[in-house]
Amino acid sequence: MVHMTQAPARPRAARRQHDREIVMLAVPAFGALVAEPLFVMADSAIVGHLGTAQLAGLGVASALLMTAVSVFVFLAYATTAAVARRVGAGDLPSAIRQGVDGIWLALFLGAGVVAVVLPMAPALVDLFGASDTASPYAITYLRISSLGIPAMLIVLAATGVLRGLQDTRTPLYVAVGGFAANGALNAALVYGAGFGIAGSAWGTFIAQWGMAVAYLIVVLKGVRRHGASLRPDLAGIRASAQAGAPLLVRTLSLRAILMITTAVAARMGDSDIAAHQIVLSLWSLLAFALDAIAIAGQAIIGRYLGAGDAQGARQVCRRMVEWGFAVGAALGVLVVLARPVFLPLFTGDSTVTDTALPALVIVALSQPISGIVFVLDGVLMGAGDGPYLAWAMLITLAVFTPFALLVPVFGGGLTALWGTMALMMAVRLLTLWFRTRSGRWVVTGAAR
Repeated sequence: MVHMTQAPARPRAARRQHDREIVMLAVPAFGALVAEPLFVMADSAIVGHLGTAQLAGLGVASALLMTAVSVFVFLAYATTAAVARRVGAGDLPSAIRQGVDGIWLALFLGAGVVAVVLPMAPALVDLFGASDTASPYAITYLRISSLGIPAMLIVLAATGVLRGLQDTRTPLYVAVGGFAANGALNAALVYGAGFGIAGSAWGTFIAQWGMAVAYLIVVLKGVRRHGASLRPDLAGIRASAQAGAPLLVRTLSLRAILMITTAVAARMGDSDIAAHQIVLSLWSLLAFALDAIAIAGQAIIGRYLGAGDAQGARQVCRRMVEWGFAVGAALGVLVVLARPVFLPLFTGDSTVTDTALPALVIVALSQPISGIVFVLDGVLMGAGDGPYLAWAMLITLAVFTPFALLVPVFGGGLTALWGTMALMMAVRLLTLWFRTRSGRWVVTGAAR
């Protein structure tokens, strides 16, 4: 377990309090996280009936859009930590003001991304290797949907505001409402109005801005209640960007790891890349469950440190590690038991199934490690320890890359490749464990 300074044994009442806080924040957070990829699934289900070329175009455009948005996930992480600290310090007007700065940063970044994507859409689609038949559909969808990127970045930042305020229920409600609106609008515009793939893009655009407006209404109420300012504050926006920059490095390093893994699998052959996609989809789904606990960690740790309660922060960190390990172990058992049911949902090819099975075992065995990693990642984010997280992930990338690239050389196959993914998680565990054990992350006060 994480090293703690000597202190009296925690009473059961405090333990139960920590459990209630974790559950109350993590469960709604998990629902909101799962709702997000349902946007793409709904679009795919509706567009898929238009034709193969349209679906292929959607696939390319969606990959580009999801990459553009996921790179800026630090807007949620950094804002959560900053707002939670000020909540813990009892300074709600400052907490709201910090959140407003994050939203302004999201709007500026979103406008910049749109300015790049709109003229470069054909080149970006070509870079992803879209076929001649799929390219026109990909360009159409990308250009229209890119107009919703500022909205999605606002959603990220506003989600961070509410998480920092210890509210994960509102993001769940907004995510579910957005998913429902997206599905209805897509069906109406694609089939009812006959707009084809452009209808799907416009439906997603409207749903995304609807979600952004819903969040802004909630934040505006907080601004009015606590007398905070809505005007952009350049110093505050710059501070939000500086806090988010290390987390951007962390996210890009993680994306690089996933891209390297997929690139190596693609060179192994069709069966291997097909099996890899199945395993990766399950790994991503499991990550949502573990990330929900990490989100609870960001919010709770930030609040404790903001309140000046260093001992409480250490105690809740330890309890979260226990939660992460337990949930990870349970998910690992579930993966082993569900393999016979899970694999046939994706393929009837016995070669693909045989290739995926041992890789799934590695995923299952590594889940307890992943559980602890996600929790400690969230704890250090909540503590505002972004620079260390950036360096830790760069070290992990440096260790992982040569092992992954050597897999085809030694003929280890997909099982060996996912063994390097387990190694990656083990390296992350070591770097995060040492930092948590050192206690250097425990910096109290309204700002780090």
